[in-house]
Amino acid sequence: MARVTSRARPWAGKSKPAKVEIYTRWSFHLFMVGELVVLVMGTLARADSPIGGWFLLLGCAHALAAGAYVSYALDWALGRRARPTRLMAATAALSAAGSVATMALIAANPLSKGDIQSLSYVLVAFAGFGIGSLVVGIRRVKNMLLTVLAFIVLVALSGLVFGMEPGALFGSVLGVLISGLALTFTTGFSVWLVKAVWDLDSARELQARLAVAEERLRFGRDLHDVMGRNLAVIALKSELAVELAQRGGTEQAAAQMSEVQRIARESQREVRAVVRGYREVDLHTELEGARGVLEAAGIGFRLEGVDTGKGAGGNGTGRGGTDGADGRSGGGSGGGVDGGSGGGAGGTAGLAADVQSALGWVVREAATNVLRHGDARQCTVRLTVREGCDAVLVVENDGLPDRAALARAGAESPPRPAGAGLAGLRERLATLGGTLDAGPVDGTHFRLTARVPLAAAPTGTTETAGIAETARAATAAGGAGASEVTA
Repeated sequence: MARVTSRARPWAGKSKPAKVEIYTRWSFHLFMVGELVVLVMGTLARADSPIGGWFLLLGCAHALAAGAYVSYALDWALGRRARPTRLMAATAALSAAGSVATMALIAANPLSKGDIQSLSYVLVAFAGFGIGSLVVGIRRVKNMLLTVLAFIVLVALSGLVFGMEPGALFGSVLGVLISGLALTFTTGFSVWLVKAVWDLDSARELQARLAVAEERLRFGRDLHDVMGRNLAVIALKSELAVELAQRGGTEQAAAQMSEVQRIARESQREVRAVVRGYREVDLHTELEGARGVLEAAGIGFRLEGVDTGKGAGGNGTGRGGTDGADGRSGGGSGGGVDGGSGGGAGGTAGLAADVQSALGWVVREAATNVLRHGDARQCTVRLTVREGCDAVLVVENDGLPDRAALARAGAESPPRPAGAGLAGLRERLATLGGTLDAGPVDGTHFRLTARVPLAAAPTGTTETAGIAETARAATAAGGAGASEVTA
């Protein structure tokens, strides 16, 4: 039980697997609280006898031992510690002792029907809750069922030895059977569920790491394929130029260096092409990807379609909302993300490639932040295209983290390089004349707004711009969806 109370992080700051585990732990401990309640009610039947006090003392010892055991046994089931065999033995012994003592009390004393019913509850508390606690530290279903059978045999033999009436004996055995099987299924399934949730979380984390590693390898392979041959040629021609210059062949050396310069500029163009292909993303693909990732994490996702300016066409709209990706327009503005327009601006297909790429990165980073920070239940993406003016993308979610969580996240996370996160998005949008705003709204929501003008964006055509972009490529950090080429 100390393991539960030692965790001081707020509930909202915990991962979903951790929440499932904590919920399961406290459910097990509530079983022990329920046992104490049943024992108190049962011992009231013997309030006029010292036996009642001894029963209550035995029940408290059993509840404490079982409560500590289930906590340590759950850690063992999750692979965090060795099996608590001593606590397991103590819990089994106390459960058996309580069951036998209850059977002896029922058989040896003339009790009223109400008293017998109360003591039957006590028997279920010792035997049923004892079985439910013990199976937490058992993996095989066969051994769980054998535990139930062992307690049934123990109760039956106790009743026969103490000369219990057949009807009372049958009722006691039936009560232990039903409660034992029910609690065995409940606790066994709960432990399996917690383990499955943690395993799934680990698998997703491993999958993300493998995706990052694979993307880094792909980017490195592309750079090697592009630059390997050219760099080898440059090295050979440079050596040849040095030899020619040393032998007095200055004209031939100059020709070789001119060839080196030509190959270097060609390599520069090829590197820029690789980097552009690596950096550019498709807005529609990112929207659908964000939908899949967020919905898989249990976060509702809503797309609000494209609102255009005045067009020459009609006002027919395609499907909006979450079906916006398939929306089509009869004449005016498209209601969906890809909604076409008869007269106004189109959907994502009507945006320039560089605008789509910039907004696609905004969607990707926003979806990542929704998953990493806060505890959102709903995320809304709203794209508005005003013909001849600008495109506005708004991503809003209801998972605004508290200040303590933000401070903790900032303290625990490693420093991010320039060009990463929101700073990187601002750099991307700035090259197109766009802006990025992010912050809380109404104290409960977080909103990210990106604006990109639809006028012709500046393109780097000078040699200086090419050299700058090549320098950025040399400092690129590879990663799946998170790596960016930075200045």
